[in-house]
Amino acid sequence: MLKPTVAPSTAERVRSACAHAEQAVLAMPGIDPTPISVHHVRQCGDAVIAVSTASMAAVLAGNSGESGAPAVLELTDHAPLPLREPVRALVWLRGSVRAVPTQALRALASEVARDYPHPDLLDVGYSSTLLRVMINSAVLADSTGAESVCVDELRLAQPDPFCALESAWLQHMDTDHADIIAQLARHLPPRLQTGAVHPLAIDRYGVTLRIEGHDGDHDFRLPFNSPADDIESLSRAVRTLAGCPFLNGLPRI
Repeated sequence: MLKPTVAPSTAERVRSACAHAEQAVLAMPGIDPTPISVHHVRQCGDAVIAVSTASMAAVLAGNSGESGAPAVLELTDHAPLPLREPVRALVWLRGSVRAVPTQALRALASEVARDYPHPDLLDVGYSSTLLRVMINSAVLADSTGAESVCVDELRLAQPDPFCALESAWLQHMDTDHADIIAQLARHLPPRLQTGAVHPLAIDRYGVTLRIEGHDGDHDFRLPFNSPADDIESLSRAVRTLAGCPFLNGLPRI
C-alpha cells in the first residue's frame, strides 16, 4: 500500500521558494553579483529577470549572442516573521543568460505581469532591461540539507497552491494564535520543547515549526493526515493537527 505524500517534492519546493523570494542576485564570471529587481520562473523552464540597463550583466548578456553567457541566479527565501535566523531557503538556478531584443521587451514584461504584476516591470525599457536565464539545473538548500533538481522536473512542478497567502497566514498565527502554536508544539520531541516556537512554513502537506533554543535553531515538520485542496481544508487540517475541539477553520485573513 502506497504511503500518503507528507511533503512537497524538491521541484515544488524550488518553485515555492522562488515565488516567495524577495531578494535575488545574478552571478556571472568576472563581475560582481548583480542585484535583480524582478524575477519570475516561467513554466517553460526559464527565468525572466530585470536588471539595470547600465549594469555589466546587461552588457555581457547583450554581447554573448544566442548561446548566452554562463550565470547563476541566487534567490533567498526569507521567513515573514522576525526570526533569529530569517533565511528559510536558498535557491541556485544555474544556466546561461541571454539578452531580450529591445523590440520584445514590453511584450515579455506584459507576459510576466500577467502572472507576477511587480511594479518594477514599469521601468523595463527605461532604467531596466530584461534578461532570460536558460536554466540547466536547480539546487535548493534549507535546514534539511541541499538537493538538486533537473530542468525537466522544474517544468512539470508548480508552486504550492497556498503560496500567495502563506506569509499573511503565518503572521496571523504567530500574532493571534499562540494557543494553536502551543498545541502544535505538543507534537515536538521532548528535546525541542524548551525553546521559543514559531510557525515557519505552511503548505498543502503540513506545517513546519521553527524552534529557537539555547542550543541553536531547529526546524520540525508536522504533516497533515491528507493534503489540503482549498483554504477551508487547509484551515481544518491545521486545527485537526493541533487537536482543537472545534474545526470551523482559522479566522479569515
